[in-house]
Amino acid sequence: MNAPNTPYRPILTAAARPSTFEVRAVDENGEARATSIAGEHPLTLYIDKHELLTIMTLGAAPEALAIGYLRNQRLLERIEDVVSVQVDWDVNAVAVTTRNGLKDLEAKTAKRTKTTGCGQGTVFGDLMDEIDAVRLPAGATLSRSALYALMERVRQHETIYKQAGAVHGCALATNNATSSDIIYFVEDVGRHNAVDAIAGMMWLDRVDGGDKIFYTTGRLTSEMVIKAAQMEIPFLVSRSGLTQMGYEIAQKVGMTMIGRATGKHFLLFTGGVAMVTGFLAGLVPAVQVGRADLTPALKAGAREGRYRRSRLRSGLLVGQVALTVTLIVGAGLFVRSLRNVEGQDFGFDPAHTLLATMDLRAAGYRPTEINQLNLRMLARLE
Repeated sequence: MNAPNTPYRPILTAAARPSTFEVRAVDENGEARATSIAGEHPLTLYIDKHELLTIMTLGAAPEALAIGYLRNQRLLERIEDVVSVQVDWDVNAVAVTTRNGLKDLEAKTAKRTKTTGCGQGTVFGDLMDEIDAVRLPAGATLSRSALYALMERVRQHETIYKQAGAVHGCALATNNATSSDIIYFVEDVGRHNAVDAIAGMMWLDRVDGGDKIFYTTGRLTSEMVIKAAQMEIPFLVSRSGLTQMGYEIAQKVGMTMIGRATGKHFLLFTGGVAMVTGFLAGLVPAVQVGRADLTPALKAGAREGRYRRSRLRSGLLVGQVALTVTLIVGAGLFVRSLRNVEGQDFGFDPAHTLLATMDLRAAGYRPTEINQLNLRMLARLE
């Protein structure tokens, strides 16, 4: 039972499974070594004793995964509708009990769409059913500094992928003017599982997505964009690419989609206004610093110690200028020479000239025969 004045939270088990397992493998040199591999377990989802589907999962956050899946499938409207989530790995099942049951469950689950997600994702109903009703927060902006900060946080994060590979990772992060911090980081054998688990955590912790950034290591498909939109997250970032349908849906809902994001590089596909606005907002501190009067500070520094000109420094400066002028003049002469060669008259039109080579020795000709053949060919050409 929930304490007074605390957000509602359903009854949950805590049945996380180990994410990795150690096995023996033989390397290219024939040496045996202990190697970590990612876990993968079937988890059948039951809702009010009705079997819905079986999910292949890492098993790191099964309760949040079940809640997030039902949320993103539009089968549940609020966390208060969930009474309990019980995971039992002895039978590889998770049982979700709702408060009033789900209306028209058979009709809602009659149509299934298998998605491109790793681990065979499934979406019930029409993918585009509720996209027109999605409204992302207006005026949300993302600065370049915040984006770079998120990418650096992800790079430094200790992940299962670094240990064992074979998984996708997703993160929900804050979006501040010049920084970003990871709130949740979830990995699973399918990227859609990681998204659903984060959706469940957001519901449980009452975390709003309107001012957040969602990051994924996987490609941005229509399913990923739809789920991020349903979580009301305006910024979707991936180190991978995207699909045509994902791109079109992102444009439709006004989501900022960024792909190929690694290091200091990225591609902005949709939502340019939000990114540009954020970039301009990030310039404000720089402009303020640029307008500051630095004269007092410089005078104070001059009083502390006089600047002594160095002959070596002056010589280096002169040498740098001279080298720059030399390179510029040399580049100009090189370009001029290329243009002169291009306009040179060689006595024939190269546009209608065929250049061919023949290996007569490979055809069995002796050196004396080759010379005679060359003379005959030249005579015919004349």
